[in-house]
Amino acid sequence: MTEEKGIVSKEETFDKLEIRLGRVISVEEEPSAPKKAYKLKVDFGKFGIKTSVGRFTQHAAEEIKGKLVLGVLNFAPRQIGDVLSEALILGVQYPKADSGEATFITPCAEAKIGGKLF
Repeated sequence: MTEEKGIVSKEETFDKLEIRLGRVISVEEEPSAPKKAYKLKVDFGKFGIKTSVGRFTQHAAEEIKGKLVLGVLNFAPRQIGDVLSEALILGVQYPKADSGEATFITPCAEAKIGGKLF
């Protein structure tokens, strides 16, 4: 069993993250990424449309388009292949998939685009 990480302060960690709800408006394969990945365009409402590269490729592109996802908006942009990834879309390991292949986190109900995770 893996040991848990140490206790941290909510105010000094979680509260500093800008995690917002967005809607995926486009999905396409990103051939320049080092591993199979999609380039997503995600609408975060008043926070704008952000590009994100993620390994959600166990899902068909048409399955992802239109979905609500949670993204961290205040990490430094990261160069992935030829694309500058501006948001980290949150996910968990896809069952029985290779390490790093993910399924995205989505709410059970429609919620306001740009809404903050708390």
